[in-house]
Amino acid sequence: MTDPVSRTILLLDIEKYSDRDDVEQAYLRRMLYDITDRTLESAGIDERLRLRADRGDSVMELIDANASVTALLRALLTEVPVQLRAVNRMASSSAQIRLRGVVATGYVAIDDHDGWVGSDLNHACRLLDAQLLRAALRERANDFALCVSEGVHTGIVRHGHPGIPAEDFHPVTVDSKNGALRAWLHGPVPHGTDDHSEKGGAPAPGDSGESPAPGAEPPASPGPAGPASAASPAAPPGGVVFQFNGGSPTFGGSLVGGDQHGVSGGQVTGDVHLGGSGGESA
Repeated sequence: MTDPVSRTILLLDIEKYSDRDDVEQAYLRRMLYDITDRTLESAGIDERLRLRADRGDSVMELIDANASVTALLRALLTEVPVQLRAVNRMASSSAQIRLRGVVATGYVAIDDHDGWVGSDLNHACRLLDAQLLRAALRERANDFALCVSEGVHTGIVRHGHPGIPAEDFHPVTVDSKNGALRAWLHGPVPHGTDDHSEKGGAPAPGDSGESPAPGAEPPASPGPAGPASAASPAAPPGGVVFQFNGGSPTFGGSLVGGDQHGVSGGQVTGDVHLGGSGGESA
């Protein structure tokens, strides 16, 4: 096996390839190779700077580390959608080609059987096969969904180079048999998948995440208990209790206040305890 060397990893995969017959699959493979070659050429990456592996319904490119990743991303975001539109507008419904793409960087070695070996390559393949990326492509109108690794986002995307709008990339976490993989999806994040977006996060404790119904009073914010709340006794079970400790409340024009216990002349005075099972008033 060769020593691992740094490479840019490009993966492109055809959607629903296995649903087509042999003639259609052969046509789709020709289109995939043609789109890949044109895209890499537009990025200034010629055949001397890349190695290609054929996976049937997808293509894998190992690109020399000295080739511009910025130019590659710019070409993927602009050239691939244009070429897909040109191909699909002349193709029958059964020969439409739609692509998922991944760009990553890492170390890759070549074994004695000309196979490619490396954990970074494995992670890129996991991103390509993620349900989130598949769902994103189903929701796209331009026939292309692109995901980049954390390293590519950190080194290239987040800096906002011309033709690579950083705000169009969204952080996601992709579940895989190797564990959770953080990546960045170009375009809207789809809903209803096992994988999930990192935007927003879980609601805060005590927050359902839902807005109150129109016209409803919002719930009061909990605050520290003051002396009044600490002194208020809990309502005993079995009925409604009204307690008035001090002050002068009125009912139907009759005054309740003072220090008397009882009713005299329509006036009730003192600390009053209504309902419940008795007990001493405060």
